[in-house]
Amino acid sequence: MNRVKRTLAPYLLVLPGGLWLLLFFVVPMVTMFSLSLQQGDIVNGYVFTGHWQTYVDAISNYQTQLIRSLVYGLITTVALVVMSFPVAYWIAFYGGKRKSTYLFLILLPFFVSFVLRTISWRQILTDDGMLLHPLKEAGLLSPGFHILGTSYAVIFGLIYNFLPFMVLPIYVALERIDPRVVEAARDLYAKPLTVFRKVVFPLALPGVFAGVLMTFVPASSDYVNSGVLGSSSTTMIGQVVQAQALANSNYPMASALSFFLMAVLLTGVFIYARVLGTEDVMNAAAR
Repeated sequence: MNRVKRTLAPYLLVLPGGLWLLLFFVVPMVTMFSLSLQQGDIVNGYVFTGHWQTYVDAISNYQTQLIRSLVYGLITTVALVVMSFPVAYWIAFYGGKRKSTYLFLILLPFFVSFVLRTISWRQILTDDGMLLHPLKEAGLLSPGFHILGTSYAVIFGLIYNFLPFMVLPIYVALERIDPRVVEAARDLYAKPLTVFRKVVFPLALPGVFAGVLMTFVPASSDYVNSGVLGSSSTTMIGQVVQAQALANSNYPMASALSFFLMAVLLTGVFIYARVLGTEDVMNAAAR
């Protein structure tokens, strides 16, 4: 009896999580894939016909928005790694007793709605807002200079909104590093750059790995920042999906775009994990 309990225990532990994934991930994905191959309209209903042409139309008609979304997501992720690592490093090694305070300040914007924060930045970045207007009045910027409605504004909004998702995983990984390991490298006369490259960064790889996953996927599929801070020339694939589903009621097209985007992102994640080496990441996390 005890042997049976020991055998079933691991499966019972993963059962709640497995059911959750089944109900709220697998079932919706299968439903969305099925809907993407249906034909019809919202009045007469949709019928499954195996209409693969929807995917062909989705890719050919919206490839620009798809590529733009992936590029924005990639730029955002790289910028977040560069910006977040020094912040997380300083908090982990020099934050002292105020580490919790610094982390709280990073998370503080999350107490305000994602949409409201983005709208606030729209007011700041307008041509007559508190940022650009004084600079134009002082002659530091030309009267025609503007940020709102450009790719820079959209990428800035993505970086601002997803910054904590990169800082926190890197901080957790850095916090686990034994300071004696860093001291040992310095005692062996390793230069600061060598210590970082050979000791600190490899041990922080699990945090970087998690941070990239937590930022690249949602940033690439985001539609709020491009809708609020961008223009028609910065439309991302998330906006197209929203318009097809809510404005045009073209559910097969919206489902095809969503499923294709998910497939592209998952492929990118698997390639990233393969190149980085998940085994190396796990070994670093176990140290």
